[in-house]
Amino acid sequence: MAPGCTRLLLLMLMTEALSRTGAVPVPSPLRALPGAGGCRMAQFKSLSPQELQAFKRAKDTFEESLLQKDWKCSSRLFPRTRDLRQLQVWERPMALEAEVALTLHVLEAMANSSLDHILDQPLHTLHHIHSKLQACVPAQPTAGPKPRGRLHHWLYRLQEAPKKESQDCLEASVMFNLFRLLTQDLKCVASGDQCV
Repeated sequence: MAPGCTRLLLLMLMTEALSRTGAVPVPSPLRALPGAGGCRMAQFKSLSPQELQAFKRAKDTFEESLLQKDWKCSSRLFPRTRDLRQLQVWERPMALEAEVALTLHVLEAMANSSLDHILDQPLHTLHHIHSKLQACVPAQPTAGPKPRGRLHHWLYRLQEAPKKESQDCLEASVMFNLFRLLTQDLKCVASGDQCV
């Protein structure tokens, strides 16, 4: 066997042995989310008209209640320039899971107000989406690739929002972002690497 072939074979065997023992991290990004392990998101490429109508009723009711408030928000929690397509395919479920978790947190607080009956169906739908998303996200921060760059910035911003924003601003940000979350971000994650 030629010396070059021997070295190549030896290198391939060493790489295989090291990756099996865990000595060398081998990235395994999700290629198509719907087929990846317990991560089944294809059903969310589009929500039913009834589900979307329930979210529209909640948003309309919230907008009517805003007319009676004097509120002012200094920052945009969900800037228009934010687009999940800017992230790697494996990063998108992490970003969306954080977005849905914050949305649930805020809507559950609102459900204790006069919007309780309007938010029942949206909360039920979001809890279902969130439970499916959790199967797509590493259970512990130490598992899988670490968030960095744009993803790290987005996750940090969502995590800090409840500490930095007033409840009124959180509610407004979440409600005005609802349809983007449901029709763009969720659809993108459900489409896996087809979302380009």
